[in-house]
Amino acid sequence: MFIQTETTPNPASLKFLPGRIVLGDENAEFRNADEAETSPLATRLFAVEGVSAVFLGSDFITVTRDGTEWQHLKPAVLGAIMEHFLSGQPVLDRQPPAATEDEFFDEADADTVATIKELIETRVRPAVAQDGGDIIFQGFRDGVVFLTMRGACAGCPSSTATLKHGIENLLRHFVPEVREIREQMA
Repeated sequence: MFIQTETTPNPASLKFLPGRIVLGDENAEFRNADEAETSPLATRLFAVEGVSAVFLGSDFITVTRDGTEWQHLKPAVLGAIMEHFLSGQPVLDRQPPAATEDEFFDEADADTVATIKELIETRVRPAVAQDGGDIIFQGFRDGVVFLTMRGACAGCPSSTATLKHGIENLLRHFVPEVREIREQMA
């Protein structure tokens, strides 16, 4: 098994590509070992000293470190991923608990929200996934779109620029009702 790695804009996160489907159309984020109990793969990764977060994407795994240098951490992470896939265990035993935050928006804005969500799904999420992360629509109120960054994008030094210059400009261009983008913390 050959696992490729890619850097991400977040120096604390590294993207691992095992050459096979990880979660397909789904993704899951684990910010600590307790959250990882639903995933044998994430549990195995948190057993590696220095791993502080794990994001499982369609065909990739993003690992965030706690400060340990990648030169020391990367071989152990590669070994844990390889061991997991060779073991035949599932990536998830069961779905992780759903996020407790529900979407919020006024019903009068339903058409605007549908357009925003379609743009995020078709134009933003694929680009963010290339960087080892994900972005989730949380709400829309008074012209402000609230989004949550996940994976390598959470805590990334360039996430503010991505939100303000990239996503905000895109949404404002196609949806005149959008005035601003704000990040909701997970």
